[in-house]
Amino acid sequence: MGSEGPTPAVTIHVTGFKKFHGVAENPTETIVNNLHDYMNKRGLPKGLVLGSCTILETAGHGALVPLYQTLQNAVSRDGNVSNAERVIWVHFGVNSGATRFAIEHQAFNEATFRCPDEMGWKPQKVSIVPADGSISRVRKSSLPVEDITKSLAKMGYEVMRSDDAGRFVCNYVYYHSLRFAEQNGIKSLFVHVPLFLTIDEDTQMQFAASLLELLAALY
Repeated sequence: MGSEGPTPAVTIHVTGFKKFHGVAENPTETIVNNLHDYMNKRGLPKGLVLGSCTILETAGHGALVPLYQTLQNAVSRDGNVSNAERVIWVHFGVNSGATRFAIEHQAFNEATFRCPDEMGWKPQKVSIVPADGSISRVRKSSLPVEDITKSLAKMGYEVMRSDDAGRFVCNYVYYHSLRFAEQNGIKSLFVHVPLFLTIDEDTQMQFAASLLELLAALY
């Protein structure tokens, strides 16, 4: 049976992180806080709805409840299953040593934090979701990461595909998000950005906007 009426818009929800050990000012907090205004001034393309823009604590286990509330609220707000299927989560995190953007293809079921998170947790070789099995378990994004990376590179951005989001809070959040996405028929993507000292704020805002526009066009 064919669907009736216009195709529902793609709703993209976005998260960033607060400061953490060694990064006093997290660029993703600035990007995500400014994204609504930036996209409105730029002009949202047809078929793209920018949903919630949320700043997460840079913490693992201690921040799980607000993380899942954020994920669940977005799906609930989008209503029925047909709309939920056109929901994408984009999580931005910073890699302070990076010189370019990284589109993360997957996350590991392992928490091994190099330093305590902002709630003082420092796990070592712990399964993020014990029910999923060992720390070697991997979850992959269902989005075409290779195509996304190539398209952004053609736009002139310094960007790479990555198969390893580390084992710190970024990987922790991504793993939970990918698991939630699979269970709810939606999609999830994690993107690492450099510091503003490496790639300036305006370029990073342009990159974030280009990424969202590209995702809406691909979906």
